[in-house]
Amino acid sequence: MVTSLLRGLVAALLAVLSLTTATPAHAAQTLTVAEAVTRLPVSAESRDGYDRDAFRHWNSGDDPSDGCSTRNEVLIAEAVEPPTVGTRCRLSGGRWWSYYDQVWVTSASGLDIDHMVPLAEAWDSGASAWTAQRREAYANDQGAQASLAAVTARSNRSKADQDPAQWMPPAAEVHCRYIAEWTATKLRWSLTADETEVAALREAAAVCPDQQVTWELAA
Repeated sequence: MVTSLLRGLVAALLAVLSLTTATPAHAAQTLTVAEAVTRLPVSAESRDGYDRDAFRHWNSGDDPSDGCSTRNEVLIAEAVEPPTVGTRCRLSGGRWWSYYDQVWVTSASGLDIDHMVPLAEAWDSGASAWTAQRREAYANDQGAQASLAAVTARSNRSKADQDPAQWMPPAAEVHCRYIAEWTATKLRWSLTADETEVAALREAAAVCPDQQVTWELAA
């Protein structure tokens, strides 16, 4: 009787331990960029019904109490030399490095906040089926550093809504980083990629054997 009771207690304890040590559902994963690209689900894209306003962006950000929009929170977070934050989160001074084109920027007004995977591309790749709340979460995602990037307005507007088969940063030396961040963002949000896009990513990844991709599924 005692032996059976002890066995029951041990079994129950092991069950509890297995629950507490199990891998979290949204645990971060790290792979080489070449391996990560193979994780992208391949599917045809469709822009039917796309409207940029379907993605409410630059909301009150991660900290609604700071009076700053997502845009300004990203600018503050990515500044190499912090700007002065004034009334209504007005930014003055500061210094930023636009990695797409390797340019220093000394005015917040000269920067755009780029969605690593543009809103239109996200729509094409699965976001058309999301709720409005999830699209807003995507458009303001500060949960992963790669999701939003402060870059020159010139480079962001050159990129527009193009994927890596159509556009890569002007600075060739950052291509490995760029495709890693693109792939990480798609994996984070469970977005698909079309065949042309995947082919371009594979080709770029072939010359980036040491580049790693780390991502965690968005909640």
